[in-house]
Amino acid sequence: MTSSAADGTVPRIPDGAETPEKPHALAKESAPPPGRGGRLLPPLLRATAFRHYWAGQTISRLGEQISSLAIPLIGVTVVHADAAQMGYLGAATWLPNLLFALHAGLWADRRAHRRRVMIVADLGRFALLTTIPIAYVFDALTLVHLYVVAFLAGTFSVLFEVCNPPVFKALVPPGRYVEGNALTSGSRAMSKMLGPSLGGILVQLLSAPVALFADALSYLASAFCLSRISPAEAAPEPRAAGQLKTAVTFIARSGVIRAALAATATVNFFTGMVSTLFVLYSSTALHIRPGVLGVVLGAGACGALLGAACATPLARRVGVGRTFLLGCVLLPAPLLLIPAATGPAPVVLGMLLLAEFLSGLGVMWLDVALATILTTSVPDALRSRVFGAYQAVSLGTRPVASLLAGAVATVFGLRPTLWIAVAGGLTAFLWLLPSPVLSLRQPDGDGAAGEGTVGEGAAGEGAAGEAGAGAAGAEVPPGAEVPAGPEVPPGAEVPQEVPPAVPVPPGPGS
Repeated sequence: MTSSAADGTVPRIPDGAETPEKPHALAKESAPPPGRGGRLLPPLLRATAFRHYWAGQTISRLGEQISSLAIPLIGVTVVHADAAQMGYLGAATWLPNLLFALHAGLWADRRAHRRRVMIVADLGRFALLTTIPIAYVFDALTLVHLYVVAFLAGTFSVLFEVCNPPVFKALVPPGRYVEGNALTSGSRAMSKMLGPSLGGILVQLLSAPVALFADALSYLASAFCLSRISPAEAAPEPRAAGQLKTAVTFIARSGVIRAALAATATVNFFTGMVSTLFVLYSSTALHIRPGVLGVVLGAGACGALLGAACATPLARRVGVGRTFLLGCVLLPAPLLLIPAATGPAPVVLGMLLLAEFLSGLGVMWLDVALATILTTSVPDALRSRVFGAYQAVSLGTRPVASLLAGAVATVFGLRPTLWIAVAGGLTAFLWLLPSPVLSLRQPDGDGAAGEGTVGEGAAGEGAAGEAGAGAAGAEVPPGAEVPAGPEVPPGAEVPQEVPPAVPVPPGPGS
């Protein structure tokens, strides 16, 4: 693919363009000498700052997986929510993405210390989640309490996520984008493998509200880890008119971003419907106990772990764009086994395990490929704003999906609604067929853009996230730094495509 005005691509970065080297130099300085133990660690984890960041993310995501099981179980078993009320609970969790993500991204671009905002967000979520076990102990827990906590915790999550990409970018040297994305995706997959199983055991032993306290502690641990690092973050953007419009225009004019956003929004919407009803369906229709349900969700994490491990070789073999396409198909397709599950208990359990495992595999392909596309295509000056705008649309579909799932299930029942949702999710890949996404290849990794490599067609911030029904949907991955092209001055017109991205080192999201 050659660069031209007609196809919307932009010239590559001029030779004299500046790149933020300082944080990367610090990362290298913090690496221990190559000893026997050092060789066992990936290079990025030898850097103290990135290791603290990665550890905090891993612990926090482990807690999130506990709460992804515990909160719906609280709704079903403690406050006895029906299908419609479970829809409201899911909507409360995801509504902040729709309401605040776009403006939060703009606000984050103007902050000098985004890491501090992430710490405040962690402490806020710790305080909020702690109120649930306290209210339960005093027999004061209500459905309204769950709605409020879900909404406010979701708001803090939006703030955390829009500040995360610049911090991640400041910690990762230019040749390590794929490794960084693979490490964060791998830790997310591992947390999904351990979190639901651990959550199921804790729920059976201690009750769901008390198990939720483990998630609260994980946010405290994440805040502590973030307090131990001090990356050289990009300078904040000055206030100027039209900054939100610039981010939206950037997305609208990129053929790759438009297609990627349409695909992720579609898969998020329909798998979000599945996610909303999954715990209620499994508990009431299939009579699965919390401990077994945790094992089922853990199978999805096993698939995600395998997917994270093979995403980079797959992208090298078939291309980043086609890896993304395969993820868009493999994420929803196995979920057909969920409404199809019937017969003896071992058969039902086997179908659910297979559905979760294969869906987890697909979500990691989607995550890593989309993170790579985004990482190399969004200029520094727009990173948080584009991330926020992408998240507002992609994850903003989920509250609507939750409400629709509850309403449809109330009228037609749980199983028919699940059939409808999975069928809808299978249409997501259609957005990619006529788009430039499929031509994106694995970069050479030398920092220079090559023909047909990722970045030539302005990609958007990715979003794929939690695998399977237990946490279906796409989550925008943090995205590392790239020589992303010249910064776009505030209020300036955005070119038709993203500034020249570099060939991406292999490749999100909750």
